[in-house]
Amino acid sequence: MTQRETHPPETTFDATRRYVRVCEQRPDGFIEFEFAIGDPALCVELMLKDKDFHEFCLTNDVIVLDAAESGQGDWAARLNKASRQESEGTV
Repeated sequence: MTQRETHPPETTFDATRRYVRVCEQRPDGFIEFEFAIGDPALCVELMLKDKDFHEFCLTNDVIVLDAAESGQGDWAARLNKASRQESEGTV
């Protein structure tokens, strides 16, 4: 009997797909959002005025993703917040 090596299914990167996930609509009129091309897990964080955000979405023909659930989202911001809390406790 031969043993088969199992490989995860290949995922194809589709550069034509663009994704947006709104993180926050700020009181100053800016929208903070994540933008990804091909894979929603690989994203950059951007911020645009409301009107510019909508134009950006139309121009890029984006797929709008659901808002991040608790525990998802800006890992760096959570890390910075945690480190500030730790340093405040040591002062």
